[in-house]
Amino acid sequence: MTDVRATYTTELAQRDAETNSLRSRERQISVARLAIIVAAIVAGAFSQLWLFIFGVAGFIALVVVHDRAIGRRKRAERSAAFYRDGLARLGDSWQGKGFAGDGFAEPHHPYAEDLDLFGRGSLFELLCRAVTTAGRTKLAKWLLDPAHAAKVIESRQQAVAELKDDLKFREEISVVATDVTGEFEAGRLEQWSAQPETVIAPWERAAALILPAITTVLLILSARPIFLRIVAVTNPETGVDTTASFPGWPLLLAVVIQLLFARHLGGRVNGIVSGVERAEPALTQLARLLALIENRTFRSARMLELHGVVASSDRRSSAEIARLRKLVGLLDARRNQMFAPFAMVLLWTTNLAIRIEHWRRESGAATGAWIDAVAEVEAIASLASISYENPEYAMPQIVAEAPCFDAAALGHPLIPAARRVANDIRLGDDLRLLLISGSNMSGKSTLMRSVGVAAVLAYAGGPVCARSLRIAPMALGASIRINDSLQEGSSRFYAEILRLRQILDLGGKQPPLLFLLDEILHGTNSHDRRIGAEAVVRALVAKGAAGLVSTHDLALANIVETLAPKAANVHFEDHIEDGKMVFDYQMRPGVVTKSNALALMRSVGIEV
Repeated sequence: MTDVRATYTTELAQRDAETNSLRSRERQISVARLAIIVAAIVAGAFSQLWLFIFGVAGFIALVVVHDRAIGRRKRAERSAAFYRDGLARLGDSWQGKGFAGDGFAEPHHPYAEDLDLFGRGSLFELLCRAVTTAGRTKLAKWLLDPAHAAKVIESRQQAVAELKDDLKFREEISVVATDVTGEFEAGRLEQWSAQPETVIAPWERAAALILPAITTVLLILSARPIFLRIVAVTNPETGVDTTASFPGWPLLLAVVIQLLFARHLGGRVNGIVSGVERAEPALTQLARLLALIENRTFRSARMLELHGVVASSDRRSSAEIARLRKLVGLLDARRNQMFAPFAMVLLWTTNLAIRIEHWRRESGAATGAWIDAVAEVEAIASLASISYENPEYAMPQIVAEAPCFDAAALGHPLIPAARRVANDIRLGDDLRLLLISGSNMSGKSTLMRSVGVAAVLAYAGGPVCARSLRIAPMALGASIRINDSLQEGSSRFYAEILRLRQILDLGGKQPPLLFLLDEILHGTNSHDRRIGAEAVVRALVAKGAAGLVSTHDLALANIVETLAPKAANVHFEDHIEDGKMVFDYQMRPGVVTKSNALALMRSVGIEV
């Protein structure tokens, strides 16, 4: 981590220096631009035409140079932000500074809320380096919908390992993607490109070209007498015949026919262009993003597959998107007030809509796959960044025999390393249940969340906060943070038993279930809790599931005796030092022998 921090610090200093240099250059260009335009105006006032022309030309050139300097400065700022965010993660000050992914939260998901997947200070905020909506959605899907095929998980692991040390590529992907707006993403361009083809008949395509040609010719013929009169007035010696004329009704008829034709196609034309108009800047960056992937050589199987999607032998995605960008850029020209009359005469929008629809017919079907490939590269880069910034994290070994969760020195990635306490934990076919007892705040829930988060990261293809982890593909269900709901009219206890029903249903399917039940049924009396908890745990173990159950009620520890040898008791301890509760967060075998509830009450001033 020291080496990573030094690398990030050095790169950030270089980007900040570049930003400051470019900002200074912007100011210099602005001053020079102002001086040149003032000089041009003065030259014009004194009838120095050539100086005026050169001044205006110089001003236009400096405008272009200034815009490029601004673009370079913004790019340097985005690069600096990339490294600044990395240093915040290394310094455990990242909470609230990234993308929290609140919109991905699902209230009835079997583990998302229990494991703090989304929200401020969540696992998603720690992981996510994706900038595009598609990339963030892809990463969220990997966390919410675990891969259960070992080949899929291992292919992602290989891709993560490949991008782990390619810092410049990950930086470039992030910087370029930052420029990409939501215009083209899954909610817009992909949806537009997948729409049914807009049928434009051959005669309509021909008419869209012929009508403007006829109108243009008639316009020239109608304007010719006016032009001849101007020539005669300015140069009488030419002897031009000014009596020649051309009737105006053919032009008027052509314009009316053209307007009626444009109205005839109006609905279809609007449907074509509405999905891409004003999207030229986003398409420019999407083409650059695709080109980054096309132009890089990959080794891992999954990255080679993604490269093949965007750079197939017969069609390069960046070139196709660039072609669409040019058409959209020409389409946007109709908004120029000077060009608008010509656009009307030329049926500009109609003809470009026909060209754009032709593009969609040829390349639209592949657009979704291109965007999805970019999204997956962003998701892989996010996991690779976590691996790069935490070299002590292990890449899990995916095993076939389920259930299996065998971790050495397992910790929670959301707890700073300085305060993190690791534990070994093993579940398998021979040991299906660990019943955890212990006092309040001793670490039971944190251990469960550590197990759940490790499983989620492992199935996503990322590294885990452990020295090692052997894990089999398993479904995941948790009941750790269950709340009542005023909107749904359910109590906390009712919400919990609904979740338990959901987990039991998962336990009867393939793959086997990894379950995490914290303070099971603590919302009811001891008698009912013991009977209900034993029934739930027995059913889960009978269905081939494995997991952890925590409790304050030591009577529940007797469940282990009825399930032995497939179950074992473990516990966390605490002790008092100088009148304060002290926890070491180390898991030990057996049942806890004391409770700290009364001591905690006394510590806050409640006399017991």
